[in-house]
Order: sequence, then structure tokens, then C-alpha cells
Amino acid sequence: MIKRIQNKVAESRYTLPAAAAYGVVVWLVGGLIQQQWWIQFACFAIATYLMVELNNSNALIRIYSRSVSAIFIVLSCVASFLFPSIEGAITQVCLAASLLFLFRSYQDKKAAGLTFYAFLFLSIGSLTHVLTLWFIPVYWIIMVFFIYSMSIRTFVASLLGFLLPYWCLFTWVLWRYGDDLILFTQHFEPLGDYYVDATTLSLPLMLTFAFIVVLSITGLIHYLRTSFMDNIRIRQIYYSFIFLDAVSAVFLILQPQQYDIILRMMIIATSPLIAHFISLTRTRFTNIAFFAILGVALILTVFNLWISLFSS
Repeated sequence: MIKRIQNKVAESRYTLPAAAAYGVVVWLVGGLIQQQWWIQFACFAIATYLMVELNNSNALIRIYSRSVSAIFIVLSCVASFLFPSIEGAITQVCLAASLLFLFRSYQDKKAAGLTFYAFLFLSIGSLTHVLTLWFIPVYWIIMVFFIYSMSIRTFVASLLGFLLPYWCLFTWVLWRYGDDLILFTQHFEPLGDYYVDATTLSLPLMLTFAFIVVLSITGLIHYLRTSFMDNIRIRQIYYSFIFLDAVSAVFLILQPQQYDIILRMMIIATSPLIAHFISLTRTRFTNIAFFAILGVALILTVFNLWISLFSS
């Protein structure tokens, strides 16, 4: 069986350390020390570890490969304009953790604990970025149609997981401010605001979004053609990633000003799809595509860093 460069890179034990070193360099160039982005960088590192666990616990790739987490690092560095956001960084960690628990509940309608933790992390993420709540019905759809874990028990567990952080927040606001609950109600106001802020449609955002969409479509086409080679559980998980990617893309088109959270979910969902493509294809064309993906990712990273540094 022919092993091309893409396969050697995908299967190498040095790929993840090399990607991690690359990520550190990009963060340093982007302003990690000058801007004191230590919390954001710590969240990036934790999210990367959670992507490693997501891959390991679900065996997303049929062979030994760290490409899921490596690609997550690369795509996160492409979107370097997301680095300054503490809220987005914390939310991304919560999104990755919630998916880790959600997929562990596959075909288990009694998995109240796992479902509780999945929605608990989703709810914690919404404390920093309330529009994360958009993904609650998306998760319910995944539970019903993809991982087959929806039941009365797990539905109630999801509600409890979602409500617990807000119950704690409500109690704190009540204790701190008495009957004045304006701080609590203000938190939910963005959910009712629908407008399109065209000023957020910067060139780096549009180019990065287009690149991730191309990658997701590439991974989608590849997976639909080769999904029969994976077992049913892995297929359903990948279909969940595809669904998350599609919904996130629609969200971003309708509300581009919310790119800080939506683009992060797209990075999480796209990483396994394109990792599957790179790791399990072996043609000359896909080898060329692999180099093209790396080249475009590097060019976009440099461009976005240059724009960020120039604008600051």
C-alpha cells in the first residue's frame, strides 16, 4: 500500500508536538507576551487536550493518528484574530468538553450523568457568551437523530445541566443585589436581538470562514464516499460533526457579528472531518490537496497576523 507524505505526517508521533510548537510560535508572534493573553492561551491548550481526548475516546480515525488535534491547532492559529477574546476562549473549552461527554452517551438512553455534564459545560460556556444557548436545541437534535440517546431521563438531565449554572447565577444576583435583577435579565437580552452588523465582515474573517467552509465541504464529500468503512457509532459521530458544521455556517451567515463563538464551533467540527480526509486517503491528488491545505493555512495565518499587528 502506497504511503504518501500526507499519510506519513498523519501517522507520525511527531505531528502533534510539531503542531503544538507551531501553535506556540504563532501565539508568541501574535502578541502572547506583549498583550498578556495567558488565560486565552491556557484555554487554547486545554481545548487542544480535549480534542485529543475526543479523538482517543471515540477512535475517530481508524489508524493511529493525532491529526484531529493537530489540525485543530492549525485552524485555531489561522483564526488568530480570535486570540484576544477571553470569553470566546473559555466558551471554546466548554464546547469541546460538552461534545466529549455528549458522544460518550451514544445509544445510552439511561446516560443521565453524561448528558447532564454535556449540557452543564454548554451552559457554563453561555455564562461568558450567552449565544452559546443557540446550540442547546442543536444538541437535542443530535441526541435524537445521530447518537440515539434521547429519552425522558436524558432530556430532564439536559435541562438540569443547563439550569444549574443559571440557578447559581440567579442566587448570587439575588444575594448581591436583592430584588434588582437587571444584571440577570441583561445577560439574556442578546438572545432577542437580531441584526446584521456588516462592520464585522472584515477581510480576515471572510477569508478564514471561506477556508473553513471549503475544508468542511471537502471533508463532507470524502466522508460520505467512505463512511461505509467505519462502524455505525463512528459514522453517527461524524454525521453529528457535519450537522454542527452546517448549522454553525448558517448561524454565521445570519449573524456574522457573533463570529467569536460560531467560528470556534466550526473549527472544532471541521477538524475531525479534514483529519479523516488527510489520514485515510492515499491518492496523488489528495497528496497535492494536503500540501495546498497546509500552504493556504500558512498564508492565511501570516496574513491574519500581519493585519492584526498592523491594525494595532
